[in-house]
Amino acid sequence: MKVLVAVKRVVDYNVKVRPNGDGSDVEIANAKMSMNPFDEIAVEEAVRMKEAGTATEVVAISLGEAACQDVVRTALAMGMDRGVLVETDARLEPLTVAKLLAAIVKREQFDLVILGKQAIDDDSNQTGQMLAALLGWPQGTFASHVVVDDDRVQVTRETDTGSQTLSFKLPGVVTSDLRLNEPRYVKLPNIMKAKKKHLEKITPLELDVDISTHLETIAVAEPTQRSGGIKVSDAKELVDKLRNEARVI
Repeated sequence: MKVLVAVKRVVDYNVKVRPNGDGSDVEIANAKMSMNPFDEIAVEEAVRMKEAGTATEVVAISLGEAACQDVVRTALAMGMDRGVLVETDARLEPLTVAKLLAAIVKREQFDLVILGKQAIDDDSNQTGQMLAALLGWPQGTFASHVVVDDDRVQVTRETDTGSQTLSFKLPGVVTSDLRLNEPRYVKLPNIMKAKKKHLEKITPLELDVDISTHLETIAVAEPTQRSGGIKVSDAKELVDKLRNEARVI
């Protein structure tokens, strides 16, 4: 089984992001960048599949500017076999990313694609679902447990009302949730070894995918400051304020 894992380079989750001077985007100059945490969990799951003998090859892919090769190298240091970078300076939308991933999947005949359920920069939570639709594959989203048995995958997924277990036949798409696993600590010797692993660089043009944008960012601003709460003396006063001031009942 060949497994493809998509990894995205985002602002590190410990960094407090702010709008830039003209409010056109988020200020990322000199900000610490790292692999999207949900994608890191996806990499760990793929590496575990390789170590268990379930997967024959695990490949990491990132899409974006040249600096994105850093997160691919991190994935290689975690244990991925090889990496792919679809290099472009264009701003990629979720659908465009899904189309590029679909092209790679078809070119190399992967059996399973694992992605983080969402990226912490845009929180779109769309790429995995779009990829499954483009490929016509079954999907298991928000996975907290994954079991591969021959040509079937069993996914336990988290929902608003509890957990749901489903099973589908390969090939398929899985998106990882936080409780799927705990990513391993990358040791220095593995980081050095990762520098010698193969990293292929290609362009969207080579994949025959149109990367023109369809969405426009109008403005970026910090959330409005919330006003302080108040205390009420009894339920009657609470109901009165909800009805006459907040007008929610």
